[in-house]
Amino acid sequence: MTVPNLNPTEFSALIIGIATFIFIMLLPALIEIKKPKDAGPRIIENSNIIPQINEKPLFNMDDEQHFDKKLTQKVAEILSLLHNLEV
Repeated sequence: MTVPNLNPTEFSALIIGIATFIFIMLLPALIEIKKPKDAGPRIIENSNIIPQINEKPLFNMDDEQHFDKKLTQKVAEILSLLHNLEV
């Protein structure tokens, strides 16, 4: 692999071009650092987040989970039929 032989004008143009490209790519970040559009995180006053965590649920989900015996038998029959199918 050979390195191209650049004269001083081409070399300086290459360096200036690379520096300009990097500056243009970083320009939005630099502007945002100087003059941010957002004031940043703020404390939300009168927040009810913490009391809501300590509240109990309205109903117990474990008590609500029951399955109908007929539905369970129907599902078992369908699954047994699927096992016997051949493609």
